Amino acid sequence: MTIDLSRLDNHHQLLFAVALNPVQGQRFQPTGFPDLGHALYETPDGTCLLVESAQSMANRLETTCWDEGKQKLVDALEGLSYVRVKQGDKYLTSSIVEAHRINSPYILEGKDKRFFEILKKEFGAMEKGPIDRPALARTLFKYDVGSLVHGVFLAKKDLAGGRLRVARALSAFIEARQARVAASGGVKNDHVDPSGDTNKGFGNVPFHREEFTADEITLFANLDLAQIRGYGLDASATRLLVLLSLFKLRALLDGKLRLRTACDFAVKNDSITSSNVEGFALPSRKDLEADLKDDAIKKCKAAFAGDNGVTTVTFQA
Repeated sequence: MTIDLSRLDNHHQLLFAVALNPVQGQRFQPTGFPDLGHALYETPDGTCLLVESAQSMANRLETTCWDEGKQKLVDALEGLSYVRVKQGDKYLTSSIVEAHRINSPYILEGKDKRFFEILKKEFGAMEKGPIDRPALARTLFKYDVGSLVHGVFLAKKDLAGGRLRVARALSAFIEARQARVAASGGVKNDHVDPSGDTNKGFGNVPFHREEFTADEITLFANLDLAQIRGYGLDASATRLLVLLSLFKLRALLDGKLRLRTACDFAVKNDSITSSNVEGFALPSRKDLEADLKDDAIKKCKAAFAGDNGVTTVTFQA
């Protein structure tokens, strides 16, 4: 099935606001930050709470592309370009799961410098002067297409002076409106010696716990269509990037939204429609997989490097 994206033609971004509910009860455990704790902030609508940050959601969206059991792309995305790292004869990691994509030290800092030299040659013309953005996009598309959705920063002096950056094209976060603390607590029990030295891990240790309730919990997603079009890629490549972004969002929403031990959500409504593009509904996973596998990836195959899109690097510290 070929998905109709024509409704997006006159829009520079595609927005979604997806209502969520806790799977059980009303309480949920939000993200926390060192030296800050929970991110609470006041708005005209009352107290809001950051449940999941943009950086964490970016990684969660990326994991929808990877089959951890098989250590490869999910079947529907097979053929997309990415860098695979092996150590000896065994799989070690890949640009899909690495926090900094192809800027991973396992890709660029090992003894095997062949891929690093390839990138150095590809970006050689950008050592001085302004960055050639279309050329940068073509190279990233060639070796690691996901970088153009997830974003990347090649912070290496030998690669155009460390100036090669691409912002996230697909971003998301989860926010709770009218959030309230649900205080509770517990005890770590030591049935052998309840009065033991707690500094050494013995004894009973009481603790307090803060969870939250909220009137509304919403997953916000933003696909920057203008950025994707601004890469200067051809129509097939541009369409592939949009479909890949929609696949990530749909796969995340259809999958398990268990973010932490006590933070498990379900999508509230069956139909997920855009909040800014009238009449555009998020396609089903089945339709997105069919379009990607049977059409979009095949049309871009010639633009990908490696073996069926896979460039292999050997890591040796």
